[in-house]
This record gives sequence, C-alpha cells and structure tokens, in this order.
Amino acid sequence: MAVVTWPAVDGGRRGRSRASTVRQTGPVPPPASTREVVDAALVACAGGDPETFGAVYDALAPVAYGTSLGVLRDPDHAAEVTQEVMVEVWQTAARFDPARGSARTWVATLARRRAVDRVRAEQARRDRDQRDLDTTLAARPRDVVADDVERRLEGAAVRRCLDSLTSTQREAVVEAYYGGRTYREVAERLGAALPTVKSRIRDGLGRLRDCLGVARA
Repeated sequence: MAVVTWPAVDGGRRGRSRASTVRQTGPVPPPASTREVVDAALVACAGGDPETFGAVYDALAPVAYGTSLGVLRDPDHAAEVTQEVMVEVWQTAARFDPARGSARTWVATLARRRAVDRVRAEQARRDRDQRDLDTTLAARPRDVVADDVERRLEGAAVRRCLDSLTSTQREAVVEAYYGGRTYREVAERLGAALPTVKSRIRDGLGRLRDCLGVARA
C-alpha cells in the first residue's frame, strides 16, 4: 500500500504546519515516457481513429522530415517524402510492433527507405533525359540555329537578339551555347529542373531564329 503525504496548515496552531497522510489501495503508477505515449498512440491508429493520428503526426513527422533531409539534402523533396511517409504510417499502422522497436525508429526506417528510392528515381530520370538529349543531338548533327548562335555570339546582331529574350531564357541559352554546358549542367548551375531549362532554351532559340532571320528546318 502506497503512502502519499503533503504539508497541510493547522489553523488551530497559529499557522504551524503538520503532515497529512492519505493512504491509497494501489501502487503509484510511474509517469509514462514520451516513447510509450507515442507508441501507444500509433497502436491506436490501427483502429482507424483519425483523432489519435493527429498526435502521432505531430510527434513523428519531424522524425520523417529530418531523416529524409539527411538523405536528400533538399528541403522540398524532403517535405514531399515526409507527406508520403506519414500517409503510409496512417495506412499501415497495424504493422507497427512496439516489441520490435519504437515508433520513432519505425518511421525513420520508412523515411530512409523512401528517400533512397527518391534519390534513385531522380538519378534515373536525369540519366534518361540526358540519353534523350544525346539521341536528339546525334540525330541532328547540325542544328542551324545553334551553330549560327554559337558562331556569331560575339556579334552585335546576336547581342541585340539576346537582349530580346527574357532574363531566364537568355541566361539558359548563354550557359548552354556560350558556356558550352549540357542541358543537365545548365539545370544544376541555375538550380532549376531539367525540363524547365529545356523549355527555356527551346523558347529562347525560337525567338533567336526569328530575330536573326534564320530559316527554320
């Protein structure tokens, strides 16, 4: 039987304190740890209770984000992976077994796996885009506009025509043809997506065609 005591004031003895004693019939339960609270909430999610998931999300989303960011090094990609992970947590909460590890460990494992998959997918996409570009260039060994722009880039006419482009188009075209960089290198240098850079260069070259009076193939 546990005994709990606290100081009480004895008003009949001019404020002198005494100890009051209360007895209870069971042991005093220890406070639950944060891990136990989160693990229990995640187990409860297996029943499909959305109110329970709110606390789980608040506790574990930062774990998923931190793990993803450590792998991806990109806040936007890490945020996307975090959302994917938390949806997976909600949908597969029944698979969580607290006997095999904490909820934090389980979520970190899910996040790391998805982040690695994202890295592989992005690399595969970049390689595919580069292969497509190489194939296109091989099929068209001589692009009239590209050759003309490269040959006359220092000329007044080209400078004037470059000035007619938007700043983003001009920057991409100059990096690609004056800087001698591949589309992928331009995208990395400008911090833009490869499809975006391709579009800027394509549109910029189209405007240069018109400005320089180069006939379209």
